[in-house]
Amino acid sequence: MKTKTLKMLLAGAVMASMAVTQVAPVMAAETEAEAAAEEEEDEENYMTGDASMDDPLSGDEIGDNEILVVSFGTSYNYSRYADVGGIERAIQEAFPDWSVRRAFTANIVIDHVASRDGEIIDDVDQALQRSVDNGVKNLVVAMTHLMEGHEYTDVVEAVAQYADNFESVAITESLLGPNDALVLEPVVDILVNLGQNYDDGETAIVYMGHGTDAESDDDYGALQDALTAGGHDNYYITTVESETWNTERVLEAIADKGYTKVVLRPLMVVAGDHAHNDMAGMDEDTLRTMFAEAGYEVDCVLDGLGQVPAIQDLYVEHVQAAIDSLAE
Repeated sequence: MKTKTLKMLLAGAVMASMAVTQVAPVMAAETEAEAAAEEEEDEENYMTGDASMDDPLSGDEIGDNEILVVSFGTSYNYSRYADVGGIERAIQEAFPDWSVRRAFTANIVIDHVASRDGEIIDDVDQALQRSVDNGVKNLVVAMTHLMEGHEYTDVVEAVAQYADNFESVAITESLLGPNDALVLEPVVDILVNLGQNYDDGETAIVYMGHGTDAESDDDYGALQDALTAGGHDNYYITTVESETWNTERVLEAIADKGYTKVVLRPLMVVAGDHAHNDMAGMDEDTLRTMFAEAGYEVDCVLDGLGQVPAIQDLYVEHVQAAIDSLAE
């Protein structure tokens, strides 16, 4: 393989209660646990969509050139088809001479989809081994992760273990990449365009990301700064898990701005569990509830970024840059 390419990508890197009272206590606990699991599964399966729509892209007969699209993944069937699949289909259309395959980094998602729907999706190691077994020569790993956090780094390390099996390997940058103005500007334009129908002077438009304890958590701040610097003062970034970029911070920021409404939208490739439950759910600690209790009229948009054509175009550009790097 081309050692220079691998070194570059590694350097740049650095998803019932008991019915019979005579049943023994252990059996009662098991029965209750099973009932709780069934109830949770019923809730999780509600409105997740038709799994048969999705193509896991796990076939052999890959050929010499492969684009392996790596995503965190989701068990929400429609989002897997529309968001993850939307990016994959856009990449395949843009590069018809390359075989596009899929890998998820979240094994818990892979296992759940397999047991519930019978859909088998490769994890990263399985997908890389499939590439080796099929004699792939040139491999581009297309990351759909928004930032270069722990999972991105894990994928880079995994690819390094297989790299000697290929003639050339390249890994794309994450969507936010190195968070300079050139990278963030098109993302800002897309986020603002997505919110334009709500931009009436009375509405705060809030994008919810995941959050991380990695250094890449700063990317949320850079994106917020880019939105503000562009004059988009009514656009805000929050997260599910970041201690810094939390919802309390946004509530403080909008408290004296005269907004009467808040629109919530996921800053995530997929509109999966976090979007449906942590953002749009009705529990007391969800974003919907927190903003509603603060007195705002709340509207939730449950569309992942992956189904947005302009976002798909950015991923295609990243793949093109990676392909170009193979010839260097």
